[in-house]
Amino acid sequence: MLATVKSTALTGLDGHIIQVEVDVSNGLPCFDLVGLPDPAVKESRDRVRAAIKNSGFQYPLQRITVNLAPADIRKEGPLYDLPIAVGILAATAQIEPDALSRFILIGELSLNGSLRRVNGVLPNTLAARAGGFSEIILPSENAAEAALVHDIRVYPVENLEQLVRFLRGEEEIPAFQLDISQLSDNRETAAEDMADVRGQAVARRALEVSAAGGHNLLMLGSPGSGKTMLARRLPGILPDLSFEESLEVTKLYSLAGLIKPGQPLVRQRPFRAPHHSASSIGLVGGGRHPRPGEISLAHNGVLFLDELPEFPRDALESLRQPLEDGIITISRASSSATFPARLMLVGAMNPCPCGFFGDPAHACTCTPYQIQRYISRISGPLLDRIDIHLEVPRLPYLELADEKQNEPSCAIKERVIRAREIQKERFGNKSITCNAMMKPQQVRKFCGLSREAKLLLRGAFTQLNLSARAHDRILKVSRTIADLADSELIESIHLAEAIQYRSLERKYWFGAS
Repeated sequence: MLATVKSTALTGLDGHIIQVEVDVSNGLPCFDLVGLPDPAVKESRDRVRAAIKNSGFQYPLQRITVNLAPADIRKEGPLYDLPIAVGILAATAQIEPDALSRFILIGELSLNGSLRRVNGVLPNTLAARAGGFSEIILPSENAAEAALVHDIRVYPVENLEQLVRFLRGEEEIPAFQLDISQLSDNRETAAEDMADVRGQAVARRALEVSAAGGHNLLMLGSPGSGKTMLARRLPGILPDLSFEESLEVTKLYSLAGLIKPGQPLVRQRPFRAPHHSASSIGLVGGGRHPRPGEISLAHNGVLFLDELPEFPRDALESLRQPLEDGIITISRASSSATFPARLMLVGAMNPCPCGFFGDPAHACTCTPYQIQRYISRISGPLLDRIDIHLEVPRLPYLELADEKQNEPSCAIKERVIRAREIQKERFGNKSITCNAMMKPQQVRKFCGLSREAKLLLRGAFTQLNLSARAHDRILKVSRTIADLADSELIESIHLAEAIQYRSLERKYWFGAS
């Protein structure tokens, strides 16, 4: 007898409806699984057999053939345990096959028949809705995550026995209800506050500008000057994630298996800080079957790369496309996947291998060649894509010992939110939410300069030998500074501050070459 159960599969974040076709026929007892399954799917035959028996149902001693269609889509993970088990029960008349037609089923079975949580539930549920289904059955631990999707009824199940009673009409399982507002109220607060930072008025201002416009930032300074401390406080001054942004981040975290129990929706902006030994695959994502890397996991948040020149050169160069386009496409021989990567890059580095080049308190032990070689690890094209270049000096003792309370993150965040609201009203386009995302046509349209500012930009372009990309990025930063000042026109004072944030390029890179 033949039975068909519906499930889902993912290629990157794109979902597909999968038909799990189960045929039980006479012949020597065997279990054949076809349809491009990966090793985790192939192992389901042993889990399904034990789960059916230990749940009190009859496992057929016949020839079982399971086809996961369409056969040209790779099937990964243990989420097919449940639809395969239910398909076998339906094919052996232990469940009415017609009772399955309206459901999508996903879930991993333990040997005793209970259901374990699986990864990727949110994108799979979205795929089920896109495929025209409105009801999904899955493990209880995944119910809250699936319920984030509107217009779909989520039935949480504890074990295979409970599911069979539900499908037979012997037990009622109420659809899971999720209070989205309660999730918003339970948002975690950032632990690090800008009030903890001593001195560094210029750096604090640069972080505010960066947060207000979504600009990439590079900090350069000697060891112990506070670069990492400043970077870790950046998420605390960024606007809260909207519900749509939270869903985008949650999809990626769900696929990567990073959703915490009891917290189905990611409410904090991501802050990813991979070690400098990370490979290009670790940053970009990939593998035999593409998975999101640190670039995508920082989507709608911050990617902090400490000791930037210590990262492998190919890993750094892989940042260029996502910084420009906001997406990363991973191509492999068997498949291709595109992941979102709209992030703020924050880099921190020393000015030389020993870290003390230009430090007034410590003598640098590096040769000019070593300094040049170290600095040149950050290529010109990558540097061009970083809007703000900031020198973080060592703090003098008097500033470090000053007991004066600095401005807290909440006060800076209010100004950042006001600037973002101005940008949101200006663009009126959900695809562009901050100044850093402007395309050349928006730069020409919205970055109006005063007469004095035009003269200043002309001189800076010639004197600093700016590229066309650097020219546009200076205008974007100027637009953000003007927004913070609530100015419709970009004045010379706004432009001068933006140009100042490009001074390191000439001081270190051009000077070192």
